[in-house]
Amino acid sequence: MSLKKISKDQPKKFEFNERNIELAKKMINNYPEGKQQSAVMSLLYLAQRQNNNWIPLAAMKYIAKFLNMPYIKVYEVATFYSMYNLSPVGKFFYQVCTTTPCMLRGAYKLVDVCKKKISNKENEISSDGNSSWMEVECLGACINAPMIQINDEYYEDLDEKKLENIIEQTMKGKKPKPGSYRGRVNSEPENNRTTLVGIKNA
Repeated sequence: MSLKKISKDQPKKFEFNERNIELAKKMINNYPEGKQQSAVMSLLYLAQRQNNNWIPLAAMKYIAKFLNMPYIKVYEVATFYSMYNLSPVGKFFYQVCTTTPCMLRGAYKLVDVCKKKISNKENEISSDGNSSWMEVECLGACINAPMIQINDEYYEDLDEKKLENIIEQTMKGKKPKPGSYRGRVNSEPENNRTTLVGIKNA
């Protein structure tokens, strides 16, 4: 998996809109006196949502002043966690889990589909400006591997053909139905439950 790409094209200024200022204040108030800087992750997420799903350097500097903490500490958090995007992404942002359980179930075949259908390189927006993709570490849906996250939704139990169909839907501006693509409910075993089946209300 490649290192995080920081965009060369950076806006000169960033400020929270009125709604996010109120949300940021509420988040900060969840922490005791002297610990307000712990809200940095939540504020970074707010900035990302406000700025078309990526965080510019100006937003990190703004958050540093908002929390009265060194800019470098905000930068360290933003560059450490994969959930923060430091360069523009497509309207439909595909995150392909390639950690061991997904890898064993064919995650790199999904990567090949992304290369073919979206862009040859990760973190590169498709020619129509609609989509982008990247490899990520574990997304916590191992039992339904292989899976991907598109924006805020999980798409599980995938194979190449199913992912191609999903990408084709997003290319048309449609939002595919999230969840298991084998019809599983939550994270139940593929062959249904084999224990506690005779116990009422199990």
